[in-house]
Amino acid sequence: MKRMIAIYVFLSVMLSCKSSPQQTPELKESMARGAMVYEDFCMNCHMPNGEGVPNAFPPLASADYLMNKRLESIRAVKYGLSGEITVNGQIYNSTMAALGLSDVEVADVMNYVLNSWGNADGKIVTPSEVSKIEP
Repeated sequence: MKRMIAIYVFLSVMLSCKSSPQQTPELKESMARGAMVYEDFCMNCHMPNGEGVPNAFPPLASADYLMNKRLESIRAVKYGLSGEITVNGQIYNSTMAALGLSDVEVADVMNYVLNSWGNADGKIVTPSEVSKIEP
């Protein structure tokens, strides 16, 4: 069953990527890997379509925080996050544990999230960029 879900997520990402000309093959491949990381580590809190849980876990779909605070978003995925943040005008104050992801996994899941559900960053997050982020 998990393999079928992974295949579905991969195909969904690949098909949705075709409509955005700024996405390079490298970004598309990273997004496909990131979809699998998202399924394994992020989906329980942020939900399958990135809508989050009101008053508990912020949305990732059409999230101004992701678009306006790139480094802070990468830092949150790499090291976890606690304290107050504002996403789409709503305040969230919960804890996201560090997930223990590699720099490659962080880059891949960030590329997936930054280019899904109404987010359209188009600028690839690289493992090198992630490695330079400090706590």
